[in-house]
Amino acid sequence: MSERAVVCLSGGLDSTVTLAIAAREHDVCALHMSYGQKTAQRERQAFDAICDHYGIAERLVAFQPALGGMGGSALTDENIEIPKQAPGVGIPVTYVPFRNGQILAVACAWAEVLGAHAVYMGAVQEDSSGYPDCRESFFAAFESAVREGTRPESRLRIVTPLLHVPKREIVRRGRDLDAPLHLSWSCYGEMEEACGECESCRLRMAAFAAAGVEDAIAYRDQPRR
Repeated sequence: MSERAVVCLSGGLDSTVTLAIAAREHDVCALHMSYGQKTAQRERQAFDAICDHYGIAERLVAFQPALGGMGGSALTDENIEIPKQAPGVGIPVTYVPFRNGQILAVACAWAEVLGAHAVYMGAVQEDSSGYPDCRESFFAAFESAVREGTRPESRLRIVTPLLHVPKREIVRRGRDLDAPLHLSWSCYGEMEEACGECESCRLRMAAFAAAGVEDAIAYRDQPRR
């Protein structure tokens, strides 16, 4: 029997490909966090569809309403508009404070319960729009903290297989692994048709174009140049 691994699955492109990678070697258990994001319902739909595609029985949906309640991010705060232009210098307004840390904390706790020794996350440092919790140094530090705060026999590893992979190569890798990219969702603000204008849509559209792969999801608008 394959060793269990917990995969943090938002339902986006990167986490979908990460799950496809993990599924080659592990019995995958999928974790999704609902934290008050504007597209929570659509992301949950993508999570369920991707899990169904892979026949994943062990699923955990964690709720962290405090992240949404405290605001401070365009992804959670109704008073902050999701920007349609590329981010400038500094950390963009779409950053959700310490979101990856909170997701990983739940994932590592669940991994202990399950007896899993690996937690996968689809973070991408180069295309992260400058989010501080997408850096290699963050994941190394978090893994050290987890080793200090869990049972010695847990030996938990945080695995980020796409951390330094260009977005176009992530698309190609997903295609080669037959990952259900058509079930994934990346848009920050829309739940019917992707807006085609937010930073996440822009990154996705550019990646599919550069990879020479057709993106099966529908876009409402083409990105502004």
